[in-house]
Amino acid sequence: MPAADHETLASEAILVDARTGRVLFEKEADRLIPPASMSKLMTMVLVFEALNAGTLSLGQEFTVSENAWRKGGAMSGSSTMYAELNSRVRLEDLVKGVIVQSANDACIVIAETMAGNEADFAKLLTLRARQLGAVTATFRNSTGLPEEGHLMSLRDLSVIARHIVSHFPAYYQFYSIPEFTWNGIRQENRNPLLRDYPGADGMMTGFTKDTGYALVGSAMRDGRRLILVVAGLKSINDRRQEAQRLFDWGFRQFQLVDVYARGDRVGQARVWGGQERRVDLVADAPVRVSLSAREQTLADVKLVYKGPLIAPVIAGQQVGALQFVVDGMTVAEVPVSTADKVDPEPSIWARALDSLLIMVFGA
Repeated sequence: MPAADHETLASEAILVDARTGRVLFEKEADRLIPPASMSKLMTMVLVFEALNAGTLSLGQEFTVSENAWRKGGAMSGSSTMYAELNSRVRLEDLVKGVIVQSANDACIVIAETMAGNEADFAKLLTLRARQLGAVTATFRNSTGLPEEGHLMSLRDLSVIARHIVSHFPAYYQFYSIPEFTWNGIRQENRNPLLRDYPGADGMMTGFTKDTGYALVGSAMRDGRRLILVVAGLKSINDRRQEAQRLFDWGFRQFQLVDVYARGDRVGQARVWGGQERRVDLVADAPVRVSLSAREQTLADVKLVYKGPLIAPVIAGQQVGALQFVVDGMTVAEVPVSTADKVDPEPSIWARALDSLLIMVFGA
């Protein structure tokens, strides 16, 4: 388990580097819990994907059904944006209601419009979440309101949060809106980190008696983003303080190390049957790895590819990966590609000799 020597008051927690997906800290991260309103992150994934696909638009108006009004509106006693029965609300305002106010009525309106009913929408949530890698997530509704079988792990939630951050930059800005007013009622964003933690810009809070006070948070510092999920805290204040403490620890303990720039040579690959016997391999992207001070002295770098390559080889052909291994665990992996093309050797005898050399010497 990463950072086993660190402690937290949360009964479940996970801290992830947003760019690499590396887990920096975890505690009972695979335990299934009722996710409360944190499950609204997945509802927003389906909305954002539909917006990107052009099947929905932010200006499109949705009708507030009696079911949404009763189950998630003012009379429900739960988190709501106070949408009026039979009113028509723009999708952009519904999104703000979900993200800023954790509005259950807004979630249900979205679910009914997109899938016909909330139960079918929940099936779509489960299917898509598991496709994204949230493999233990099961949704029974769009809101996170308590319902038997509506469960997921904190690792699932971190996967969903990271997907939102990396795939929907145009819509992620909604998560940092400090307040939203609808139907004459002003409500502040429920994320406490937005008010007093430098770099925090999302995402969702949650609470149930079973889960305790919980939060999915995201913060950026010095060009580096961390994603945190905590649950099982006893009070709103404990949630805020523990989230800040874990973020502080993560930003302090792990530093981004610049190893290679994009296009830097990282090694060579053997080429069979080519006019050149070897080709340079280069990094497809800047190689930046989150490592603690101890790990920086222990990290092992491995170039992995299936070889030898067979001519002709084209320039820019992705052939393997550069792996960074600490204590036997791969903490980062970056694709590598060929730097140049290699044309086939025209002589059949030269190719035969090349084959013999590879069989005898392996190079």
